[in-house]
Amino acid sequence: MEFKEFNNLKKNKNDIYDKYAPSYILDDGSIFYIEPNFYTQLINLKLHFDDEFNTILSSIIEITKNNKRVIFTGNYDAPLINDKEGFVYRDINDVLAFNHLSIDIKINPESDWKD
Repeated sequence: MEFKEFNNLKKNKNDIYDKYAPSYILDDGSIFYIEPNFYTQLINLKLHFDDEFNTILSSIIEITKNNKRVIFTGNYDAPLINDKEGFVYRDINDVLAFNHLSIDIKINPESDWKD
């Protein structure tokens, strides 16, 4: 799985999760994984924050440098990668908060379209 926004970074090859959640190594040795659900959420941010999107991408690198080992997950309750010791989890809301951004999701509780 390739995420073109991170093609400029060194890929952590031969990792057990490489097919599902690619990982990248920064120059300082920090490592981060991008789970597919997180990536989908990230790409959808372009719809809301097109002007800030490059800053959002840069913040992923900054968050990784601050924490050294990060798994960017789409779901804290059910991460794809759950056996990596020493890694912290961050989701799309953490990335938004890092950039002082938020999305106001308006859900109609009276809608018939419920799970």
